[in-house]
Amino acid sequence: MRANTFRERLNAGKPTVATHIHTTWPSVIEAIGHTGLYDYVEFVGEYGPYDLHDLDNMCRAAELYGMGSMIKIDQEPRGFLASRAIGSGFQSVLFSDCRSAEEALECVRIVRPETPEDEGTYGVATRRFTYMGYGGSPEYVQALRDIVVVLMIEKDGAVKNLEEILEIKGVDMIQWGGSDYSMSVGKAGQRSSPEIKAVEKQVMETALKMGVPPRAEINTADQAKYYLDLGVRHFCIGTDVNILFNWWKEHGGDLRKAVESA
Repeated sequence: MRANTFRERLNAGKPTVATHIHTTWPSVIEAIGHTGLYDYVEFVGEYGPYDLHDLDNMCRAAELYGMGSMIKIDQEPRGFLASRAIGSGFQSVLFSDCRSAEEALECVRIVRPETPEDEGTYGVATRRFTYMGYGGSPEYVQALRDIVVVLMIEKDGAVKNLEEILEIKGVDMIQWGGSDYSMSVGKAGQRSSPEIKAVEKQVMETALKMGVPPRAEINTADQAKYYLDLGVRHFCIGTDVNILFNWWKEHGGDLRKAVESA
């Protein structure tokens, strides 16, 4: 069983830096690995197409550089998607659309081993992360205990039930989702408004107070200061699709002006 490097950093109280990808091309993960700067890569599986072979290949690429791996999964079928991603080698699962403590507990149980003390639902399976072996060993059980469970706090219900959610044993981290939250309270498109930003601040401060680290999603390094001042130490910066779009728009625009004025 491979060491869960993301879990090791959390247990040691160290900060983490990650980046988002939509693409399933493993070479993109290798390019990220070549920088030597990222603790893990988040595959935002909720937003694009992929198959089970892609999951295996992405984990192989991350492991070449000692990076961890996270997958963000759809609300349904969260059990199937999480179990297959873990089987491929993903060390963390980001669950979207959680609304209550009951749903938070379900998310934790999905990834934890089915033992009397863990009360999870993940059984024995011969998948990539167990090779060569059938699974079910003490090391296998510990690997499932080490999976980092992250919950999106992005619905009105999740904010209203935040303290109950944070009290669930096994919730390792939370991620604020301003776009979903603003839509869920009837303020679509207002994720950056003072009202919504105040809720974000409240969510992060509550998580820190209760000992569950929040993570911030940012696009540039200078955006980190606001969150660092709050006490946040975990970040995910940039998304491959947006990075490409912004480069194409800026430099393509400059080139278009140049060639049409020549």
